[in-house]
Amino acid sequence: MEDNYSRSTPETIFSRPEVVGSRSRSFLANVFSYMFVALGITAVVAYFFAANADTYLVPIASNKLFLYAIIFAPLGFVLLMSFAFNRLSAPVLLALLLLYSAINGISFSFIFLAYTSGSVFGCFLTAALMFGIMAVMGYTTKQDLTSMGRLMTMGLIGIVIAMIVNWFLKSSSFDYIISFIGVIVFTGLTAYDVQKLKRIGEGIDEQGNVMSGDVKKLAVMGALSLYLDFINLFLMLLRLFGRRN
Repeated sequence: MEDNYSRSTPETIFSRPEVVGSRSRSFLANVFSYMFVALGITAVVAYFFAANADTYLVPIASNKLFLYAIIFAPLGFVLLMSFAFNRLSAPVLLALLLLYSAINGISFSFIFLAYTSGSVFGCFLTAALMFGIMAVMGYTTKQDLTSMGRLMTMGLIGIVIAMIVNWFLKSSSFDYIISFIGVIVFTGLTAYDVQKLKRIGEGIDEQGNVMSGDVKKLAVMGALSLYLDFINLFLMLLRLFGRRN
């Protein structure tokens, strides 16, 4: 006798590939929505402060304490969101992401003043194109990118160390090499992060285990990861090809 009950249980229904794929696409749509909102806030704030430099940026630049707070506050936000993830609610995490993106916009306003508007726009379009291509690759590829992700993460650590060293050396050649490697690292991380987020949306982590956790919180943190990939790719391209005023 045919077992009609086992064929219609929720476990069977929700394990179908089309259902899993729909769940993953919905999760990624939320991730990219949060990311685009954060990028939009950064762009608007950066433009506003750069357009009103005498009113806002000059006082900030003249106050070293405030200037260092603007520079290092974004790092504090990332650390807070990462280490307090389990204790913070999804709305609080989202609020922190949006506040982080606004403070980043203030930092970026100084960059907009340092480079020509044409080079900023050109590097932004290039970064968007590269990011889009790698995001599609990460989503569609059947190859496991975990090993590449580990390699890119090690490369990221190396970049941070190299940038600290070059802070003292002030070598333009070394800076060029760092920026070139940075472009490679952040394009690779984009593909890896998108694939990882796709698997989270499917309920699977990197080791193939069932992922547990608040979906909304995971979406916010996923948006943070992709936001960081994009802005760092943009900054590396700007350091390579940007024309200064």
